[in-house]
Amino acid sequence: MSDPFDQLILEARTFLAELAANNSRDWFTAQKPRYEAELKRPAEMLLDQLAARLGPGTATKLFRPQRDVRFSKDKTPYHTHLHLLWTTPEGAQYFFGVSPDYVTAGGGRMGFDVKTLTRYRKRLARLGPALLTEIETLVGQGARLSEPELKRPAPPIAPGDPLADLARRKSLTLWFDHDAGLTDVLAQLSSDFDRLTAFQAALSALLAD
Repeated sequence: MSDPFDQLILEARTFLAELAANNSRDWFTAQKPRYEAELKRPAEMLLDQLAARLGPGTATKLFRPQRDVRFSKDKTPYHTHLHLLWTTPEGAQYFFGVSPDYVTAGGGRMGFDVKTLTRYRKRLARLGPALLTEIETLVGQGARLSEPELKRPAPPIAPGDPLADLARRKSLTLWFDHDAGLTDVLAQLSSDFDRLTAFQAALSALLAD
């Protein structure tokens, strides 16, 4: 049996590049059967297969192609990327994204709500060193750490502290960037998500109720 994902990246990037050059409802409507066959159905299968690996209760999301343009100056109607999200019952998030410009997989937390951010900052001095160790290990292996949102660390962490970068965050994610020629998508994402296990555990311990 052929791999249902071996053409996903190639076909998604080709479709999305064409969409970027023809970003209109008329074009997308005419191409919708192709979108569903080449992007949507394989993406839904990938969501299901990796959710089974991540464990019972894992929620999945295929981000819709339509943009919310109500408050945007950019009125182009469609996103030119394909984004997938998995969320475990513990709140750990895993992500896969394809566009004409990138192929990337990652995990962590895409954003802390107010209560979670309060817990994160309160526990950072005690539990942050273990989290920092896992981050440094993965970065040393080639992972890309997301940029912090704040210019200065939030109290009680002071500038110059080894945890200062973590105290500048309202989200925390690590990413593995891949070549556009990747074909063994399921195996690669399974490997990426496995590599994030210890990082996710350390972050969950810091954020748990």
